[in-house]
Amino acid sequence: MSSDDRDGTDEETFHPLGEDWQDGLEAELEDTEYDAELGMEMAKDAMRVTKGELSEAEFHDRYHEDVLDEFGEDERPVEAGDTADEGSRFESTLSRLGVGEESRRDVMKKMGGAGAVGFGAWGLSNGGSDEPPAAALAEESEEGGEEEEGTQWGMALDLEYCDGCLSCVVACAEEHDWNQGANWMYILDYQDETTDEDESYRLIRPCQHCTDAPCEKVCPTTARHTRDSDGLVLTDYDVCIGCRYCQVACPYGVNYFQWDEPEVPESELDEDHVYDERGRPVSARAPKGVMAKCTFCPTRQDGSKGEEFVGRTACEDACPPEVIQFGDMNDSSSDPQRYIENTAKSRSLTQTADNLPSPEDVESALEGTDANLEAVIEAVEAFDEETIAVMLAIAVLGPEGQPEGPENSTLADQEELVLELVQTLDEHGLNLEGQELLVELDLAEEPGDDEEFGGPSEELAQEVLEDFGGDPQSQFKLLEDIGTDPNVVYIGNQPGPEAHQVEGPVAYEDVDQTDVRKDVLDEETFGPQGPSL
Repeated sequence: MSSDDRDGTDEETFHPLGEDWQDGLEAELEDTEYDAELGMEMAKDAMRVTKGELSEAEFHDRYHEDVLDEFGEDERPVEAGDTADEGSRFESTLSRLGVGEESRRDVMKKMGGAGAVGFGAWGLSNGGSDEPPAAALAEESEEGGEEEEGTQWGMALDLEYCDGCLSCVVACAEEHDWNQGANWMYILDYQDETTDEDESYRLIRPCQHCTDAPCEKVCPTTARHTRDSDGLVLTDYDVCIGCRYCQVACPYGVNYFQWDEPEVPESELDEDHVYDERGRPVSARAPKGVMAKCTFCPTRQDGSKGEEFVGRTACEDACPPEVIQFGDMNDSSSDPQRYIENTAKSRSLTQTADNLPSPEDVESALEGTDANLEAVIEAVEAFDEETIAVMLAIAVLGPEGQPEGPENSTLADQEELVLELVQTLDEHGLNLEGQELLVELDLAEEPGDDEEFGGPSEELAQEVLEDFGGDPQSQFKLLEDIGTDPNVVYIGNQPGPEAHQVEGPVAYEDVDQTDVRKDVLDEETFGPQGPSL
């Protein structure tokens, strides 16, 4: 398709984040050495592919000649799951392009991130469906007969309990050494028509690691790619030429361009944290002239930092209220899927586990005491009626025996602790199946005259956990109607169409970080508008 055939992208707003965002991206592309109009058109059609309006083959053919003319090579896979040899393709791309490392980076303009957008772009973005992702996933699993094979890393993010402390932002910066303001993780506070004037809600914004990523489709060199082993969407720093087409094609605004030498030099980076198991430089901050974004810590997932870090991210480890749950979205026993399936139970685990004593300490404290509820509460300082009710409710809803989970499953470990404590109380002699105790703790119905006691009720146990942890009214994925199939599920507090950003409880400067909307602009690091939402 020649430039004469293009249909005037500047007259059409195709980007889901709005006209201002799209105009800012186009203006920044025009300052590069690459064809801005081609980048805009490819981004628009890449999103049409994810929506099912254009096939992969049609998309590839439509831009093949233009990409060849502009970049000297077209390394885009024709179909998802292309059988071309990935390793040789990556390693030979630069030589085929005839571009050396120094030249390709020195020609980059001093530019930055994307522009600002109204927060309402995120609102009500689950395609108009009232069915939460958990229900949809369960339905797909039933239809398929079994869970999907392989690993797909993703997250469940509980917006109702995020306290805006920015610990995740700090931890990500320390883990990956990105420049001030190039926030791979971002916390965005907002108000809308559903919130009280004195109350704000917040959105957590990492990369969504889409199963069908438009940013990958537009990359001429395959630098932006999806890792076959676990579905992570990554950037090969050695192959990226900095054309920034991926930034335009991303519906979520998570990409950053490194226009200057990084603040942390290469000599200070741990090689095991830069290169993944394939030997690809895809982690830590990007070098000059290269695109970067949230990676979900691929070297952790490869075991480079130790087996105890597999299935964990830096942001998850740092989150005090444990609202970030990372794990395999194809595994129903993983932390994010447990959280999605029964949020009230998962919240109850995260909010009580850290304050619970060990079974050994409880056994010691109960020695010589009576086996009734009042005596147990008096003997164990950490126990009160509510705590015991929550533990018993978890046991009522729990599996027979010990909970199973993948390696480093926090929720499984927390549930195991609760079940061990319940077993300790049972062994002490507390009648956990008794009518008096269960009715008192609202875990069973009082039987009527001439009725037998029915024992603990799963329905009442769920109510106990919902009263304790809360029952979120929404589960959603950002811009799900676009068809990118993001691997991040949000719990509660879905923004409405009139949502607008407000200041959060903790300022970025208070934690030695930078809110790019304000301070980095003077250094021209992230463009004229900054990536705030």
